[in-house]
Amino acid sequence: MADATIAEKNLPPKVSGAKPDMGHMEEFSENFARFLMRANAECGELAEFNMAGQETVLMSGAEAQEAFLKTLDKKLSRAAAYQATVPVFGKGVIFDAPPDRMKTQLKIQVDALRYQKMKNYTTIINKEVQDWIADWGDEGELDFLDEFLQLTLHTATHCLLGPDFRYKLTEEFKQLYHALEAGLQAIAFVDPYMQQPVFEARDKALVRLQELISEIIAERRKNSDKEYGDALETFMAGTYADGSLLSDTEITGLVIATMFAGHHTSSGTATWILAELARQPGYSDEILAELQEIFKDDAEITLESLREIPKLEAFIEEVLRLHPPLVLLMRRVIEDIDYKGTLIESGKTVAISTYGSHRNPDYFPDPETFDPTRGKPDNLYAYIPFGGGPHKCAGNAFALMQLKAIIAALLPLYSFELVDPADSYQDDLSAMVLKPTGPCRLRYKKRQ
Repeated sequence: MADATIAEKNLPPKVSGAKPDMGHMEEFSENFARFLMRANAECGELAEFNMAGQETVLMSGAEAQEAFLKTLDKKLSRAAAYQATVPVFGKGVIFDAPPDRMKTQLKIQVDALRYQKMKNYTTIINKEVQDWIADWGDEGELDFLDEFLQLTLHTATHCLLGPDFRYKLTEEFKQLYHALEAGLQAIAFVDPYMQQPVFEARDKALVRLQELISEIIAERRKNSDKEYGDALETFMAGTYADGSLLSDTEITGLVIATMFAGHHTSSGTATWILAELARQPGYSDEILAELQEIFKDDAEITLESLREIPKLEAFIEEVLRLHPPLVLLMRRVIEDIDYKGTLIESGKTVAISTYGSHRNPDYFPDPETFDPTRGKPDNLYAYIPFGGGPHKCAGNAFALMQLKAIIAALLPLYSFELVDPADSYQDDLSAMVLKPTGPCRLRYKKRQ
């Protein structure tokens, strides 16, 4: 993207149907994905819409998405676009931190998800799955949307905060975390501080979570010689350029932010993987045979053994194509930018839609058909479940490891069938994070 004068440039076409004051907010909040696909169909590569006064430009197609993802923060700011996360993660954390401190915090977060840590996390996740299925019996029926919400909350807290906190996990903690999740609804990206009961509950939940995690930090400082091998240990050891350690509030914020990456999106994707395995029995049989070969003779599930499972990996990639965890990625325009002779002015928001991109027939023929054999498109920026460019999601390797570990542990032990008609398993398109509509009921049966 190159700078250009306003006088020389066209402006993006506007999406029809804006209402006074609220613009397109009502339609956007009702169904993010459907609205964004309408905007693209109506206006093309660039489509401007109004989010309760915030002018937003949707950039569609691999070329526009590449421009979005490769433009640096000084022109397209993540922090300015994601201020809704500040009251969720806390003051001074990531998008509320000065650029140099944000960069350091994100590096520390990446350090907590590196290879050596992941080896330990794989063992933890496998143990959590075994504990989860211990009382299943030979057969039964469960709402796996709810089940995976609980399982991935357990795996995330265990990997991030260690077994001491995981096994003290109470209903209070679960309710506090879900109150934070509820605070990230569409209107929060317009004004996260307006008077709303859901935002008041969010703020109280953050204060209490800071208290709980600060207690763990204080306890660990008393036992400074002990090694824990979890993410909290990494966060507590991290330092800024001047040598100073992160504050308790900053550490808590990084824990919450990383939990969102490891739990908030993974639970919905895991549910969709199992539902699609039940809906696609032919592919399920092929993946089962692959897993039985890799883990024959009761071989242990390790990070190394999960690295090459091509049929399962292709299946997960197709699930991420049709059901990407995040529908929308956003940036705030800091400096006027020129995209192919069209001016996008500073102060506006720009966005790309993973959901719409993954249904582009130019890159995915017959896009609504589930086909794990289709492979990825030639253009890297057409398939973007974890974003791309310099700001690709740091937790993508952890997320994929977690999903593979869960399925590798489950599928050889149990078969799964749909309880309800196949076409009733649909995406819930009312929220920023994609998941199936609930309940997502599956019948399981122990294999002989």
